[in-house]
Amino acid sequence: MQFDDKNTPRPPSKPEARPPRNARVSLIIFIALLAASVGLFMFDGGKSAPSIPYSTFLTHLEEGNVDSVRIVDQRLIEGTLRGKDGASQDFSSVIPYVDAGLLEELKARGVRVEGASAQMGPLSVLAELFPWFFGFFLIWMVFRQSQGNNKAFSFGKSRAKRYQESDRKITFADVAGQKEAKYELLEVVDYLKNPQKFVKMGARIPKGVLLVGMPGTGKTLLAKAVAGEADVPFFHMSGSDFVEMFVGVGASRVRDLFDQGRKSAPCILFIDELDAVGRTRGAGYGGGHDEREQTLNQMLVEMDGFDTKDGVIILAATNRPDVLDPALLRPGRFDRQVVVAMPDIQEREDILKIHMAKVPMAEGVDAQRLSRATPGMSGADLANMVNEATLFAVRRGRSVVEMQDFEEARDKIMMGIARTSMVISEEEKKATAYHEAGHALLHYYLPNADPLHKVTIVPRGRALGVAFSLPAQDAYSRARGWIRDRIVISYGGYAAETIVYGETTTGTAQDLKQATDLARKMACEWGMSEELGAVAYGQEEEPIFIGKEIAQHKDYSEDTAMRIDRAVLGILEEARKKAFDILTEHRDQLLSLAEELIRKETLLDDDIKAMFGFKSPEASEA
Repeated sequence: MQFDDKNTPRPPSKPEARPPRNARVSLIIFIALLAASVGLFMFDGGKSAPSIPYSTFLTHLEEGNVDSVRIVDQRLIEGTLRGKDGASQDFSSVIPYVDAGLLEELKARGVRVEGASAQMGPLSVLAELFPWFFGFFLIWMVFRQSQGNNKAFSFGKSRAKRYQESDRKITFADVAGQKEAKYELLEVVDYLKNPQKFVKMGARIPKGVLLVGMPGTGKTLLAKAVAGEADVPFFHMSGSDFVEMFVGVGASRVRDLFDQGRKSAPCILFIDELDAVGRTRGAGYGGGHDEREQTLNQMLVEMDGFDTKDGVIILAATNRPDVLDPALLRPGRFDRQVVVAMPDIQEREDILKIHMAKVPMAEGVDAQRLSRATPGMSGADLANMVNEATLFAVRRGRSVVEMQDFEEARDKIMMGIARTSMVISEEEKKATAYHEAGHALLHYYLPNADPLHKVTIVPRGRALGVAFSLPAQDAYSRARGWIRDRIVISYGGYAAETIVYGETTTGTAQDLKQATDLARKMACEWGMSEELGAVAYGQEEEPIFIGKEIAQHKDYSEDTAMRIDRAVLGILEEARKKAFDILTEHRDQLLSLAEELIRKETLLDDDIKAMFGFKSPEASEA
């Protein structure tokens, strides 16, 4: 599911952000103090006498040129010198050491001597104290700025962001498909807009709504649509934002988030990826403080505790509902679970049309055909496919996107990029052609097999070739006939190589693994083995979160294990024999198809039907 913004008006440009008033005042004070400091240190309190070295003063004293002196605190001499032309000149000199005979020398020379003590004026006092005031002001301003912006002072604050009305609005009309999910969420939005309609009937709206679905199905997009539809404050936050290295920070952020919600009630709080913080408690072994559990405990209390209030609705999204704590999912907390399912064939067509409307399309592009050719794809996958197709068109210098671009984009997403530069010998290329021809040919002789879409020997990903089939319609469960035919097709490459060369290659490894997995599930999980009956074996009962959930618990005896092995082997042998029988009977078609593959590298379903005169199921029924 994606949204269409083709006709959405562009939001007006935001005015240039201005700093807060407090910041502007602090900046003005800082500039004023800086200017005052420069002025004080450069200020000259008056016209001062020229300074001369103390040795020069002693020389003038010996020559009798000193008229009068004033000694300030025994450290500074200020006085007047007599010039040769009778003019007087002021001077000053610093006494570098204690000269005990200076007064006697001055008296002997007849110099008028005065004493004085240094007096500090207001400007001098300010000049002395200003560096201290200036330093304290700098420390205060840095601390205040850090308190507002630095994460070091805001660990316990919530990192929730408020949905801005100036942002481009997404509504439910922009979401393709998911009618049931939109209906459930629209009821919540309706309650927030008109609560009296529900209160009058005594209805209580769910406190929490959990969106559950596979990755890429549009859970976050639905939450954005709720934010666009609801005329109430909408705060969004990721589950991982609660996690921090310091103990107690997660719980503090939960408290702060709900405090914001209560102040803005009625409102919606959206927590994305809830499984990051809501996993089952007590799953880990060993001691120590589990910070995640304390965060979850605080969330449980805030959602339904003694101090809860109405008007705050929690909206959360996860693709792992199986790992969430049961206390989180009980009524009163997350009352309602909304399943956001993978899109069906009609929804895939709607999603493709939304994204195709954003790029120039050629006339022959068929969204319905592409929706049938993309089973199991999510909304995110379809958006990516349209983008990849557009990139292919740009590389080829086209002005529109054609059907061929979509074919290559789909193959790239589902099977990997085509490795056209890979150097393959003719013998290996021929062996790959026989292998893929064996897979492809079986599709036309098995009644329950999906229709073949294309077969290619162009290497993609880790495969040297691919035989790709498409279901006629979306299937949510499979019958035993389809699974058996699927195993037979898996043996097509193995049988073809054996018939032509008398031996097989390592290219059959993935086919054998796929066939064995299906056969084992038929016997142990789906009850499709006559020998074992309708019994499930090998249940996964290990605790989660300790690395053992992938191991199967053996809940059957050794004798049963031998019976399972015999049943699996019987299913595989029957399928292998059927594949050999069909391909041996139609060996000439196998060889012809392989030769045509070597020549063209890629063959579509229509090409093969034209070669051998096969009829489509619709034509045969008619």
